[in-house]
Amino acid sequence: MEIQLAVAKIAKYAMSESGDTVEVIERPHGGVSVVLVDGQRSGRSAKNISNIVARKAISLLAEGVRDGAAARAAHDYLRTHRGGKVSAEMIILSADMETGTLVVSRNSQTPVLIFDQGVWRSLDAAASTIGIRPRIRPQIVELPLRPGLVAVGFSDGVWHAGEHRGGKIDVLELLQSYPTTLDARAYADDLLSRALQREQGRPSDDLSVVALRINALAHDDVRRMSMTLPVPPRIYNAWNQP
Repeated sequence: MEIQLAVAKIAKYAMSESGDTVEVIERPHGGVSVVLVDGQRSGRSAKNISNIVARKAISLLAEGVRDGAAARAAHDYLRTHRGGKVSAEMIILSADMETGTLVVSRNSQTPVLIFDQGVWRSLDAAASTIGIRPRIRPQIVELPLRPGLVAVGFSDGVWHAGEHRGGKIDVLELLQSYPTTLDARAYADDLLSRALQREQGRPSDDLSVVALRINALAHDDVRRMSMTLPVPPRIYNAWNQP
């Protein structure tokens, strides 16, 4: 089998920086984890919050700490660091080779949507955000890694896209309309594109999507990763002054 992982994200309109942070780490016993954190507020202040949480979770996952423990530790760290005055939402998706499972860890009011054995379903049990109240635990679901399994997580900007512009997106209905053969990149890119359309190209919140898919066959034994990032015009213009 083959693990596919894709991320697509864009900042809130007129903000130079997204308040969401997404980090990916290879697990020490095999597999991969992706952490999506949506910091309270927007722009630089939200980015500082989401960076704190994502860095703590990623560092612990890299050391072999289990997902639930890493999520709780990230909560404790943010609560201590910011005195319980700021919050964040966090989703961790892990393809864990040691256990042969997909681990979904949520401290988020948005669901994670799963395609498994021919059916889309929503993991939407109540889950508290991190950083404020003591002894917060994540909602965790584990599923066997098998061909065709898909997990899609996103920030609340995607879930609520279009809500204040006359037509809120229905993410589950949208995913159900896609061909089941789509790769992870197509899921992430198209969902972000549809959310942007609902926001009329001017998102009122940061938009982030992560998609993980298990393919039946691997093309070869090579591990690959690719990334594209926009370069701000100010940098280009600074090097092209007459």
